[in-house]
Amino acid sequence: MSRPSMGFTAVAILAMATSFVGCTQAPAPPQAPVKAAAAKAEDHGHAHDADHDGHGAGPHDGTLADWGGGKYHVEFTVDHDKKEAVIYVLGSDEKTAAPVKTADGKLLLTIREPAFQVELAARPLAGEGDGKSSCYGGTHESLGIVREFTGTISGEVDGTPFAGEFAEQPHGDHDHK
Repeated sequence: MSRPSMGFTAVAILAMATSFVGCTQAPAPPQAPVKAAAAKAEDHGHAHDADHDGHGAGPHDGTLADWGGGKYHVEFTVDHDKKEAVIYVLGSDEKTAAPVKTADGKLLLTIREPAFQVELAARPLAGEGDGKSSCYGGTHESLGIVREFTGTISGEVDGTPFAGEFAEQPHGDHDHK
């Protein structure tokens, strides 16, 4: 191979190699269209988790997640001794109970690590009726593990699917039990 050809080959190889190194973040995969209310939770430019601006601890000292683009919020609480998770559905103010009628009277809690799911049944609070509840709970052996959980709370309200991502953060003022 002549010197000019070797130089061109080296430049081409170098260009290809740098195109593979570049940014380590892969572009987000395209998402299938979903109903508008469910999509709103994802369409305002940032991930939804416990670090979401404006979300502190919920009124039950749990971790808040956006549900439906701010129309609702859900609060994840866990009692490790009882191996129980309780989810509270709150209004846009992140404080007021917002009773909803869900498909089959249930929500689904999906925990990432260790991976498991818990079906949460409606537990209507005083004054809640007509199939509506702002409280849902369920048990699972893995909820007895003392750790910060991350996951998704999902359900269908009046035919519209909702999902909210949450991530518990270590509490500085008390042990996580």
